[in-house]
Amino acid sequence: MSGFFVKLISPNNLNQKYDAIALTLLRAFIGLCMAFSHGLGKIPPNEMLIGGVQGLGFPMPELFAWAAGLAEFAGGLLLALGLLTRPAAAFVVFTMAVAAFGAHAADPFAKKEMALLYLFAALFFVIHGAGRWSIDNILSKKGRK
Repeated sequence: MSGFFVKLISPNNLNQKYDAIALTLLRAFIGLCMAFSHGLGKIPPNEMLIGGVQGLGFPMPELFAWAAGLAEFAGGLLLALGLLTRPAAAFVVFTMAVAAFGAHAADPFAKKEMALLYLFAALFFVIHGAGRWSIDNILSKKGRK
């Protein structure tokens, strides 16, 4: 019983295969939710999004509204696939930082919480990378041969 308890509270990875599964599930879930729950509705950007971007003081608000929508939709899809994970996640980080600290700056925490969750989840993938079960990993192995 004590061995089970030690494993239960261990901060270390118990099994690398399960670690790869967990990381892949997290990456796919975060990416697909970002793409389809937040990004898809912003392609093409509507007048409200363009007006919001303009209100934040960005030059060429239509271009930056497109950039935000594409960062969420295409970035989310790339994150889910594990393809160009770090750059895609970096675009999501930037977009969510603008959302949390720009668009929702004056709002209560509950209103900016979603943007912050996506920001920190994407930041994790910027730092960590896609993991073993990803297209990035397959491509990097081919590049080393």
